[in-house]
Amino acid sequence: MILVTGGAGYIGSHAVLALLQAGHEVLVLDNLCNSSRASLDRVALIAGRKARFIKGDIRNRALLDELFQRWPITAVMHFAGLKAVGESVRDPLRYYETNVAGSITLCQSMADAGIFRLVFSSSATVYGESVSMPIREDCPTGIPTNPYGQSKLMAENVLKALAHSDPRWSIALLRYFNPIGAHESGLIGEDPNGVPNNLLPYMLQVAVGRQSQLSIYGNDYPTRDGTGIRDYIHVVDLVEGHLCALERLNQSTGVSVWNLGTGQGYSVLEMVRSFEQIIGRSLPVRSVARRPGDIAQCWADPSKALSELQWSAKRGLHAMLADSWRWQKMNPQGYQAEIAVAPAEVLAS
Repeated sequence: MILVTGGAGYIGSHAVLALLQAGHEVLVLDNLCNSSRASLDRVALIAGRKARFIKGDIRNRALLDELFQRWPITAVMHFAGLKAVGESVRDPLRYYETNVAGSITLCQSMADAGIFRLVFSSSATVYGESVSMPIREDCPTGIPTNPYGQSKLMAENVLKALAHSDPRWSIALLRYFNPIGAHESGLIGEDPNGVPNNLLPYMLQVAVGRQSQLSIYGNDYPTRDGTGIRDYIHVVDLVEGHLCALERLNQSTGVSVWNLGTGQGYSVLEMVRSFEQIIGRSLPVRSVARRPGDIAQCWADPSKALSELQWSAKRGLHAMLADSWRWQKMNPQGYQAEIAVAPAEVLAS
């Protein structure tokens, strides 16, 4: 059985689906602070089988100990955490408490239970303002420009020290670039609380009328059109990388680091124009000042994941945007809309 922390969230729910479809038994732990249990109901509809669900927090050591004693868990996929760059600048302590202290509590409980396989959801923000592109795993980690990135780098350093101190640990650090897209069924996708922090969810909400216009943060970066450039990866490709990493942990110990990206960078304006082609109309757009903590450009060299995991991203930008638009059209209010589906199995904690 695989424990998936944060498994009701955007990436976590897609990972739960992939695990179920691969034949794994799955236990989800999520506090639902930025997710919906309805995502797991939708996952059950697609997969034809259910994940078990417990509402709870990774900072709750007693709950974690109970889960590891009660269920035959053999590995953990750790997605639980806070992820908004701007919010992290405003409220850094909350990010360090959840993303760093929460990961420490999880590992302490895992070790006491004799469980030493961990796939960790990290971020390309750990590279900071890299001087060269594309970014390889052996590029030095920098000084991340925001507390979110700093919290991910701190958690990585904790996990590296842990594996160095105890050879039983086998840990995958997966450095995401920019996950977008949704499952092709349109049943699960990204449903952020409040005003979205990331580009594509914001564009989607503008397209369905939930937001009045799209704000482009900064048009004076040293890039080809002045807007920030990012490596966008389809969430389904991303979670397939997690399953490859999980399999690899069966054959290795210590810490392994892999970039999960496409190797292709797109600017904000290029994303907007491509999305407008998909929906067949223009979006109302305005340029505003740069956000604190944002960097000019960032894209991956994903060749290490190809050589060591036999993984590569297969879905292009059109599929990412089209799948996202299908999700948003089918769910204009996100998971608030009801779909007739048997609920996920909920267990008393």
